[in-house]
Amino acid sequence: MPSKWYPTENTVAKKTRKTIRPQKLRASLVPGTVLILLAGRFRGKRVVYLKNLEDGTLLVTGPFKINGVPLRRVNARFVIATKTSVNISELELSKFKVEYFAREKKAKNTKSEKEFFGEAGSKKEIKSERVEDQKSIDKALLGEIKKTPLLKQYLASSFSLKTGDRPHAMVF
Repeated sequence: MPSKWYPTENTVAKKTRKTIRPQKLRASLVPGTVLILLAGRFRGKRVVYLKNLEDGTLLVTGPFKINGVPLRRVNARFVIATKTSVNISELELSKFKVEYFAREKKAKNTKSEKEFFGEAGSKKEIKSERVEDQKSIDKALLGEIKKTPLLKQYLASSFSLKTGDRPHAMVF
């Protein structure tokens, strides 16, 4: 018969012995590969994969000048790799780490009444450092993209599925 009273403190739970392992990327995800984004604000856009970041995300860019996709992190689950690739050996990518994309912390309770109700209407300002980084990456990438005919138009076009399309049977 079970006890009528239960202990006031929780008993010690079992300890799990799970170690954090780095994510293993698909073989098709090689720096320089053109990817198709499947989710988020830029879904359907074709982007160039630059490098793998420490947190398991992928660093990609449009380039911004071609299709409006800035330098950003993307989860590898939400991309399709294509057979098209771009030579990115000339790019300097050492400064792009997880901390580069971290948000700044704001002080608590600093919102005015207009900001609270969304009436402020001010756009989020982008740091000049990030704009300069984007321009330098775009300049180097555009030089490589121009070497391949029609690659610029390919990156500018968006991907979508029509009725009857079978994505599992497609070759990109």
